[in-house]
Amino acid sequence: MSNSADSHGTGPSPAGKRRFRPVRVLTAAVFALAGLIFFTSFNTAKGTDIRTDASLLKLSDLIEERSHKNASLDESNGVLRDDVDSLAGREDGSTAAEDAKLAALEKNAGTQKLKGDALTVTLNDAPPNATAKLPGYPEPQPDYLVIHQQDLQAVVNAMWEAGAEGIKVMDQRLISTSAVRCVGNTLILQGRVYSPPYKITAIGDTGKLKDALAASPAIQNYMVYVNVYGLGWKVEEDGTVTLPGYSGTVDLHYAKPVEQRE
Repeated sequence: MSNSADSHGTGPSPAGKRRFRPVRVLTAAVFALAGLIFFTSFNTAKGTDIRTDASLLKLSDLIEERSHKNASLDESNGVLRDDVDSLAGREDGSTAAEDAKLAALEKNAGTQKLKGDALTVTLNDAPPNATAKLPGYPEPQPDYLVIHQQDLQAVVNAMWEAGAEGIKVMDQRLISTSAVRCVGNTLILQGRVYSPPYKITAIGDTGKLKDALAASPAIQNYMVYVNVYGLGWKVEEDGTVTLPGYSGTVDLHYAKPVEQRE
């Protein structure tokens, strides 16, 4: 079959001259671009597999390492705080009334250990293969099967409303500036990372604590997911327990506006 030029009657190219072929130029450009991509990939990889999730794993390892480091620093800070309190308790010229007032403030602030009757609530994710247990409910989405920030906050808020004297989430005491936050399926509390199951312990009137949990609209909504999809929910009376004192910093940190330069 003749080429398109011949079919339109233009005839062959003059002898001694080669016709310009755009296809050849395009082919050369494609090979050049492929070579550039291969070189860039090699230079980026530096001998490693760039298709792995190694960077994500390294980030996860870093978060876990920082969490352990923060836990160690909290423990060291608690020891130093006890030393400072011991030194401050020596003859310092304060009256008995002033010492009693300081002790009451420390108790209310949550920096001292607290002993009393306690109630513990445990929240846990549902099984990954969970299905709807009751008719009329849709099959679960992934979000239906995990504990969310609002679930933890609902329990903590109900306990405070019931007059809890002190609350511990996992192994940390809450104070007035504590923030219960979740990122993905993990809890970040005061610089440390936790995975479910989550335990929340409160000291107070256990009867009032139970009533407040049952009366909370947010927890009532959570219980629907417990009954339908199998989210974990357990309430236990612990008897007499001792909550640790908060050992972190009590300094307030806040944002400052950026000063504009003219």
